Amino acid sequence: MFFSINYLIYMIPAFILMGITSWYVKSSYSKWSKVRANSGYTGQQAAQRLMNAGGLFGVSINVIGGQMTDHYDPRTKTLNLSQGVATQPSVAAVAIAAHELGHAMQDADDYLPLRFRAALVPAVNIGSNLGWILIMIGLFINFTELAWLGVIFFAMGAVFALATLPVEFDASNRAKRLLRDSGIISGQSEIGGVNAVLNSAALTYVAALVTALMQVLYYVTLIGGRRRN
Repeated sequence: MFFSINYLIYMIPAFILMGITSWYVKSSYSKWSKVRANSGYTGQQAAQRLMNAGGLFGVSINVIGGQMTDHYDPRTKTLNLSQGVATQPSVAAVAIAAHELGHAMQDADDYLPLRFRAALVPAVNIGSNLGWILIMIGLFINFTELAWLGVIFFAMGAVFALATLPVEFDASNRAKRLLRDSGIISGQSEIGGVNAVLNSAALTYVAALVTALMQVLYYVTLIGGRRRN
């Protein structure tokens, strides 16, 4: 009922986009993780220096396992950096650490888009599970109003993906500015490397939004077609 050639028509372009952006992220990270930052700072050292300079106290740095698992946890005020980012003095490492620090600064600034995205999390968790169930039941019993309600719930994922964009773009812009102003990176080559790493990561969120929108559009078309029939 839900998986058909029409589904592939909608989703294959999105999957291709996701694959390209994933390759671009890994390629950028692989290239610039091998380029030593002239400042000699590791990701952890860069983050600590920027926190001290910006007066961002109360945020701790934690080294975690995995690759590209870096994230900021606003609940514990913890900057979680992967081993490669925390310990390596590379252009990629300081770029990623500064980006995650950008999220910590958003948290400290009570940045409205960050708060809005966080407020969406409960609705997204419910909608991602409940939405497709309502769509399935609504179509099975030919109750299109219930199916449309399912689409609304399911569409919360697309709203969340859209709300993520300004949060991630702002964190990257903060990171680029912090790294330049502090002198942790210098010269056009290093600036270009930071831009490549952060811009490639930003594209993954664009691809996620496109994928979410295409899924919603597929279900809208599916239900709309059933209603016309």
